[in-house]
Amino acid sequence: MAKKTKSNEIKRQLDDKTHISLAGEVVDKQITDTIEENFMPYAMSIILSRAIPAIDGFKPSQRKILYTMYKIGLLNSGRVKSTNIVGEVMKLNPHGDAAIYDAMVRLSRGYEALLHPYVDSKGSFGKAYSKNIVCAASRYTEAKLDKICTELFSDIDKDAVDMVDNYDNTKKEPVLLPVTFPSILVNPNIGIAAGMASAVCSFNLEEICNATVLLLKNPHADIYDALPAPDFSGGGILLYDRAAIEEIYTNGRGRIKVRARYEFDKANNCIEVKEIPPTTTVEDIIDKVIEKVKDGKFREINDIRDETDIKGLKIAIDVKRGTDPDKLMSRLYASTPLESAFNANFNILVNGYPRVMGVTEILNEWIAFRMECIRRRTSFDLKRAKDRLHLLRGLEKILLDIDKAISIIRNTDEESEVVPNLMIGFRIDKTQAEYVAEIKLRHLNKEYILKRLQDIEKLEAAIKDFEEILENPGRIKRIISFELKEVVKKYAKPRKTEISYSYDTEVEEEEEEVPDYPVTLFFTKEGYFKKVTPQSLRMSNAHKFKDGDYIAQTVETTNSKEILFFTNQCQVYKTRADAFDDTKISVMGDFVAAKLEMDEGELPVYMTVTNKDYKGFMMFFFENGKVAKVPLESYKTLTNRKKLIKAYSDKSPLVDILYIPEDTEVVLVSSSGRHLLVNTAVINPKTTKDTAGVNVISLSHKKGHRLLKARLYSEGEFAKPYRFRSKNLPAAGALLSADDTSEQVTF
Repeated sequence: MAKKTKSNEIKRQLDDKTHISLAGEVVDKQITDTIEENFMPYAMSIILSRAIPAIDGFKPSQRKILYTMYKIGLLNSGRVKSTNIVGEVMKLNPHGDAAIYDAMVRLSRGYEALLHPYVDSKGSFGKAYSKNIVCAASRYTEAKLDKICTELFSDIDKDAVDMVDNYDNTKKEPVLLPVTFPSILVNPNIGIAAGMASAVCSFNLEEICNATVLLLKNPHADIYDALPAPDFSGGGILLYDRAAIEEIYTNGRGRIKVRARYEFDKANNCIEVKEIPPTTTVEDIIDKVIEKVKDGKFREINDIRDETDIKGLKIAIDVKRGTDPDKLMSRLYASTPLESAFNANFNILVNGYPRVMGVTEILNEWIAFRMECIRRRTSFDLKRAKDRLHLLRGLEKILLDIDKAISIIRNTDEESEVVPNLMIGFRIDKTQAEYVAEIKLRHLNKEYILKRLQDIEKLEAAIKDFEEILENPGRIKRIISFELKEVVKKYAKPRKTEISYSYDTEVEEEEEEVPDYPVTLFFTKEGYFKKVTPQSLRMSNAHKFKDGDYIAQTVETTNSKEILFFTNQCQVYKTRADAFDDTKISVMGDFVAAKLEMDEGELPVYMTVTNKDYKGFMMFFFENGKVAKVPLESYKTLTNRKKLIKAYSDKSPLVDILYIPEDTEVVLVSSSGRHLLVNTAVINPKTTKDTAGVNVISLSHKKGHRLLKARLYSEGEFAKPYRFRSKNLPAAGALLSADDTSEQVTF
């Protein structure tokens, strides 16, 4: 019994110690507080420690990889297995070997994503321009630091940047790398964080260094001549837009359009694409072209293949004989990723805070960062020179009496007393005495000491120079300028991306060949459409309609003609006769609103059939008595847009629409029973599609009269046509007489 009581007591004590406050209880808490306490720290972590690059041009993972490779001696040595590198990096970056290796691959020469790769790779590292070409496992590949990394670490051991503990406080790593050139703009860097992202495009090394030199002289200098446009590792053709470039240079955001570069092989009738935009891949391009070919958009293309090999990227497009490759590529640019845009978003960490900056501001921030690196490096060199001079001053005093120094050491009983006795004997401090005491016996001769003392003058001159540098910002800027010019001499490369200053802003898409044969088009009042061949028309009996529906328009034309459907929502949809299947009049036909994917509640009210020349006029008749005359050419577009808004005015309800190939006479009928005969030539055309029109028929608005209908005039329907004409508009028109054959209007 006693044992059981003791066991229960122990259990109770354990329960008290392991009790968690509020465990199992439902707590009423604001969701905003929960987000702030849990998500906000995570969001800040990925912004500051993962996704956004810093002013030195690197994300933390990239910096850890390069610094680790430097510390294990891969700057001036042979390559080692990537697995070994990944293992060492994990001591600084505990996020798993796969993430580290992927980041290292993107820095490599083999991946071809950077203008100036930082990792000299051997083996299959994949390709930035292909989804299918992937990197080999880390145990098969080898790597070391590329030569340009000398510019990243030249000052790393001179206290040029802050060093912090790694995640378990066993190693030190740099907060930033003391780069000697603006690497932030020389290589691309893209990252997505929580609530913000960064997309920094690359610039040519020589151009960016020259622009930085200009800003060193004048922080407000115009850099457009020195730095005309970005430069991408994949080459291509950049479509120069001065307004977009200015936006990027000033505000850090903008769109840069890049086209693929191609060659035409006449012997094989093949277009060879060898450079593509940086924002797409070979597979995306091929898939899109195949999709367009299946849709019948590019009948000139026989085949498309990915012929990328060890020589580099290559997309082969086999075309039919007689095809103009330039025109075909112009159409491909307009509808495939062969032309795509880089959306720049220069969001960069500066002093621990993300900032979106233009190119000029980024370069000025980098100059400030580099100036601080040089100050710290100079202070380090100054201290070391002063320490060395201090030691040599002590050695200089020993030169006065070497025998005395030997005698002091020989006659000292205990080793620990040697340094104090030398301090007393020559009036030097402990540091100097330690230095003298450590000199080997073989070096206690005048020749050795005199050679050491010769360094005093050099050190004094160096100290003076270091102090002048620290006191004079102009000297620091000249040092940066000199270093930039040296970087250009060592690592400059020609531009890869060609700049095109003249190009088509809007590409006219050529239509593919379609079978052309006679057809009759029927359009019903309820919006149904039928395309019937003459043979089918002869063999058919009667039309099939929806209840209450009837034929509103019948047009004899051919299969290649274009059709415009005007709708009840002041819009027009463009299509072609061949977009509809041949059918019979004994079927209901295609519902146009569904076929053309019109908006909800939108219905077609009028059909116009035209050639590609778009000759003639559209006449719009409104209840308020106004008539708008719009050239059909106003609905012609360079691109193959299917929908045009504001096709006609919405100021007054629409009564009728008529298409006239040329000026003719029309009859307007008002609700008062009056008819007005008007020649359309007296109505001036307006190129603005949604023009409200001009007053043509006078209406008695006090009695609620309105324009009721409009139609083409048929010769002979009025016994005395002059009665219905008027020299001046607007006019009221005339009532019908008993001799007129025009259809009476009933109310």
